[in-house]
Amino acid sequence: MASEEIYELNHREFVVLGLIAEYPSHAYSINQRIDERGMRDWTSIGKSSIYNDLNNLEKNGLVESYREEVDNRIRKVYSISENGFKTLKENVYNILKDFIGKKDEDFYVAFSLLPILTNEQQIEAINSSLNKIKKHKKELEDMLEKNSHMPLNVRGLFVHPIKILGIDIEFLNWVLGEIKKEEGNIGSKTQDK
Repeated sequence: MASEEIYELNHREFVVLGLIAEYPSHAYSINQRIDERGMRDWTSIGKSSIYNDLNNLEKNGLVESYREEVDNRIRKVYSISENGFKTLKENVYNILKDFIGKKDEDFYVAFSLLPILTNEQQIEAINSSLNKIKKHKKELEDMLEKNSHMPLNVRGLFVHPIKILGIDIEFLNWVLGEIKKEEGNIGSKTQDK
């Protein structure tokens, strides 16, 4: 993907924009989906912060809004703009491409938005992360070997991340296999822009 200057989404904006990309939404429905999907367990997003994030996304041209009446109440509904979709797609690609195998809330959000990338972009991004993780794991293994004489508490600080990186490699290899098997038809597509 092109490496043009894109708006840098903070974590909460990334979550909210990803949900709006699924279909036009008002703040309450976004909060409902976050709760229904258990996203508060793996993202840092509060109920009230969504309103500030929506305003910021709109101010920066990433979402557009309109008002609709529902049950005699006026609600502001947000939809993703063309620029918002481009920004979201670029963020998803870059985060997936640069995942280095550590706990990363943005990786989980980007992975949940995998369907907005083409099959080729999915494979390219996951392969990039796999190569980075394998390199990092090898570096840690070399350091462990050099420090094999150290006490358990020092060696353990190498062994633990090596084991976690091994699981990440296994997971990403599985993802690649699924992408290739499904030919990119992973999950539901978001709004096309």
